[in-house]
Amino acid sequence: MGKAKACVDLLGDIITASAQEDWDRVEELHASLMETKSDADEIKRDIRTHLPTSLFLPVARSDLLELLRIQDDITFRCKDAATMVLIRKMVIPQELLAPSTAFFESTQSITRQAQTVINELDELLETGFRGKEADFVATLISRLDEMESSNEKTEFELLREVVKQEQSMPPVDAIFLYKFIDCIGSIAHSARKAGSRLLVLMAS
Repeated sequence: MGKAKACVDLLGDIITASAQEDWDRVEELHASLMETKSDADEIKRDIRTHLPTSLFLPVARSDLLELLRIQDDITFRCKDAATMVLIRKMVIPQELLAPSTAFFESTQSITRQAQTVINELDELLETGFRGKEADFVATLISRLDEMESSNEKTEFELLREVVKQEQSMPPVDAIFLYKFIDCIGSIAHSARKAGSRLLVLMAS
């Protein structure tokens, strides 16, 4: 999950650099994001290759693979959004900058919370997914769900502002802005799913 969060943070830096129209910096950060995604892919392949097929795994192998797939979704969406910014030299209109920033910062917070949850996996394995550690993780996940619910409201408000502004934007720009917002929303949703996946592990 660390690499997935790193991709989200780099995307945030890309958005900041694009607002300043510093396209050299955007290209540099995009390269860093692609390298980080590649590292994440390598870790994913290594885990899949070496994950035991034994029936005596403390959790179902399929559940662990699903957790990897969800984290892969985060890095993939970050790559999509970052490439969109770079290729189109996308600059968020000034009128939408404040709500867009609030939406992305909310998404970053969700990703950070998901990483906190995933980092508890080792402790959960040691305690057999029971006891105080399980209760603690359940609390973290409950907070994660609340954060995504708030994020969805922030996204809705942003989209309402985009609708107000779209008539003054080139149609293609408006289409790609909607697509960009959808990418950010998907990152938040996948981060929440990654954290909540531990509930499945605890219930199995």
